[in-house]
Amino acid sequence: MKTLRALTASYLLLVSIAHAQKEHSLPKDLPPYGPVAPLKTPTVKTLQLDNGLTVWLVAREGFPKVALTVAVRGGLAADPKDRPGLAEVLAKTLTQGTKTRTARQVAEQFQFVGGDLSARAGQDAIFVSTSVLAEKFNQVLPLLADVVTNANFPDAEVKIAKSNVANSLRSRESQPGFLANRALAKVMFGDHPYSVIAPTQSSIEQTTPEDLRREFARRLQPKQAVLVVVGSFDATKAEASLRQAFQSWKAAGSESVPETPKPSIQPARAVYLVPRAGSVQTTLRVGAAGPERQAEDYEASEVANAIYGGMFGSRLVLNIREDKGYTYSPFSALRTYREAGYFATQADVRNAVTGATLNEIDYELNRMCTTGPSDTEMTQAKRYLVGNEAIGLQSGGGLAGELGRLWVDGLPPDNIAKESEKIDKSIAADVTAVAKKYLPAARSTVIAVGEEKVVREELQPFGMDIKPAP
Repeated sequence: MKTLRALTASYLLLVSIAHAQKEHSLPKDLPPYGPVAPLKTPTVKTLQLDNGLTVWLVAREGFPKVALTVAVRGGLAADPKDRPGLAEVLAKTLTQGTKTRTARQVAEQFQFVGGDLSARAGQDAIFVSTSVLAEKFNQVLPLLADVVTNANFPDAEVKIAKSNVANSLRSRESQPGFLANRALAKVMFGDHPYSVIAPTQSSIEQTTPEDLRREFARRLQPKQAVLVVVGSFDATKAEASLRQAFQSWKAAGSESVPETPKPSIQPARAVYLVPRAGSVQTTLRVGAAGPERQAEDYEASEVANAIYGGMFGSRLVLNIREDKGYTYSPFSALRTYREAGYFATQADVRNAVTGATLNEIDYELNRMCTTGPSDTEMTQAKRYLVGNEAIGLQSGGGLAGELGRLWVDGLPPDNIAKESEKIDKSIAADVTAVAKKYLPAARSTVIAVGEEKVVREELQPFGMDIKPAP
């Protein structure tokens, strides 16, 4: 979600900058920017029920809605080796019926209270979310509790969900971006569980309702979960209602989800090729190790990424989009999981400039290590990062989701403010230091999805091994 918000905000910023630069110059007498306003931590009331369930309550007056997110540790990284992507199938079937409600009844009763219900699997957790009218808050709690405690995975619903996931996977596999991301994860993480970003057709086919019931019992346990509630409600009354709805949630089995080991990210300096016959463009991904979100240098790394390629107006965008016209939307992101982080650069370019584009990406990576950011770059990056996060946290669902992710990562609610403050206090020397640590081109690996002959001819001059992607 943060990446999607970043792309949207960046696009709008680019349009305004491009218009100002190409159509007319900005007036010279504009007042200076005011100081960056760091984000404030929302007031969070923390509870822990007797069964081990953590509850974070954020009362916000004004808009008459309430957003709820249940985050349960045990995502794709917790899948059995012979069932890669099982967590995705589990998330898709989790909402399709309970011991006392059919899938249709679940959907209709959530709609009746003005809400919806969704579940998704990430690397480290499964997230179940809903958003309802504030006046229906007490009515939705037993519904949500029933789903996360009593899902029963009916055979017919599992069959439909498996078909939907299989079709979704076929659709994704037709997209070069997905193929590149899947290959990059495998190259970056090797045999580590983080190397899996989606199921396989074989895994989907082999999954049975009994598999899902077993994984449900192993993962959806109150001691492994947080319930985040954000919106218009009375905290005292809400606490009583929550206890009544969720206090009966007990672990269905003795087995639980183990901690994910910390990976060693040391990708080879090589090109990993995913052949795509007849492709008129090459999809590039350049990956490098980065910090996890809990690391001391995470915020400085966020600033470095924004300056390098994480926002429109970044060095990478000004180079290969604005100056050279190689691609429409190059972008870089610092992606983090609970136990790992990595930088990923993406660019879709026409075949003839495949090599030239990689040359400029390498140049900008190395320039981050040798040419410190200007005051203007630092100001733009800080404003972009803090402002973009502020936009994302305005909605109840956005804040509930972010707090759920913080809990999964082992971070407290006040990390929202601390992260913002550390970004604001970052200096050019901090950015150069993290760039030297993570971004030298020699420490990166390359994924290329495209016409094999083109990729080999264009990238052969770099002297890197060109291997089949794993």
